[in-house]
Amino acid sequence: MSDLGSFPFSADQAACLCHLMEVSSEIKKLEKFLWTLPNYENYQQHENVLRSRAFLAFNEQQYKEVYRIIQSKPYSMNNHFALQQLWLNSHYAESENSRKKPLGAVGKYRIRRKFPLPRTIWDGEETSYCFKVRSPQHLSSTHLEI
Repeated sequence: MSDLGSFPFSADQAACLCHLMEVSSEIKKLEKFLWTLPNYENYQQHENVLRSRAFLAFNEQQYKEVYRIIQSKPYSMNNHFALQQLWLNSHYAESENSRKKPLGAVGKYRIRRKFPLPRTIWDGEETSYCFKVRSPQHLSSTHLEI
């Protein structure tokens, strides 16, 4: 890890760079950049940095590390969707690797039931058939108004 005095970016700037490399799928650059971050909590525990670490672990098929990062702390709502996708895709990939065949819709449904989202990335609203409970209620009330 580099020394803070020689590191040219603030924690927020470093997190923004991590996000940009993650979105553009620049895996090697992201990995190299994450290794250069100073070993200070405001850098290492920044949500975007942790999300990028989880993304990198997923791409390296280190699924246990993805789960550990996601369960390590509560995340803000703006990171929930990306982390939820990483959580589910990690479980899907892990299952596909062990079965040596792709999962179908029923297999994915079973995985979602077996491995529910952790509280750190869950908004608390129950889902039914991949819809949030309020969604069908909102659709039916809107339909009745028309």
